[in-house]
Amino acid sequence: MNTDKAYRFIIAGGGTGGHIFPAIAIADALKLAMPDCEILFVGAKGRMEMEKVPQSGYAIQGLEIVGLQRSLTLKNLLFPYKVIKSLTQAAKIIKEFKPDACIGVGGYASGPVLFVAALSGIKTFIQEQNSYPGITNKILARYAQKIFVAYNNLEQFFRKEKIVFTGNPVRKDICVALPNKKEALSFFHLKEDKKTILIIGGSLGARTINDAVEQNLDVFIQAGYQLLWQTGKIYFEGILERTKDRNLADVSIHQFIKDMNRAYSAADIIISRAGALSISELCIIGKPVVLIPSPNVSEDHQTKNAMALVNKEAAVLVKDAEAKQLLGQAILELSSDREKLQHLGVQIKSLAKTNAAGEISEAIINELTNK
Repeated sequence: MNTDKAYRFIIAGGGTGGHIFPAIAIADALKLAMPDCEILFVGAKGRMEMEKVPQSGYAIQGLEIVGLQRSLTLKNLLFPYKVIKSLTQAAKIIKEFKPDACIGVGGYASGPVLFVAALSGIKTFIQEQNSYPGITNKILARYAQKIFVAYNNLEQFFRKEKIVFTGNPVRKDICVALPNKKEALSFFHLKEDKKTILIIGGSLGARTINDAVEQNLDVFIQAGYQLLWQTGKIYFEGILERTKDRNLADVSIHQFIKDMNRAYSAADIIISRAGALSISELCIIGKPVVLIPSPNVSEDHQTKNAMALVNKEAAVLVKDAEAKQLLGQAILELSSDREKLQHLGVQIKSLAKTNAAGEISEAIINELTNK
């Protein structure tokens, strides 16, 4: 898109990959549409965006903002000071960078930046990844020009005329065709004559999922499955130690799986948390999924994300508290019902949105250029 003006954008937020990867995807789409635009990220000091964003080629500045702890802790005494400090820092960044628009993707830094931008008369946009928005986005929504969502029925939280249904931006490589399954199985040293369960608890892992899988290993293996298991960094060594004396020839254990496209290709069934980004990727992949939502998130939004799929017969839900007891049973029931497996794959695939970042970029640019 050719314009006479070189637009400047601030993208604020982070904290988890579920916020950071969509943010980077939006930045890439803006750069594709407007190669001359300038983009600055604003994150929270000490959080993973301060490392991941520069690795993607973008500049980032950090605020001294922290979250309010749900339990009583001395850290909460510093919270008001951190908020005031971060608002002052956000005001300085905005004054110096002079953005034409600020885009909030969720996470600690999103609130101060969008609040200051709105008070300064700068256009703001929100990318809400979850089916149930957090309190910060509910507050910021009144100032936003557009709110980009991935789930229906958010009119109860946001003004209908502001909502744009785009889906969640995902990593570009997820949107291309999956690699050959035979090659993917070979890459992970898995067998072609066995069905594969892929277990992903997020980049940091998930204790409940790991414990449930470990407890049900014999169930899965006796049912004829092989496992491709991402444990997360902090659980990896412990799982290796506890399973070293067992015959686990059909279990491929990894601390972190970098090549997720191959992992998705190898999988026949996927066990996953229900973070917004994970669900968006799983919809694009279009394979049967068992979701175990994390209970340790604000507003219990992972359960709400999962139920949005379950209500459309697009996924199976196992509660976190029941995972050790019921995960094996859930997999066995699925494996014996080919029709349900096929139906789940078709239904979840029907919910896929592959060009969310492009649609968000286009809507922002149109708003700025009055198109």
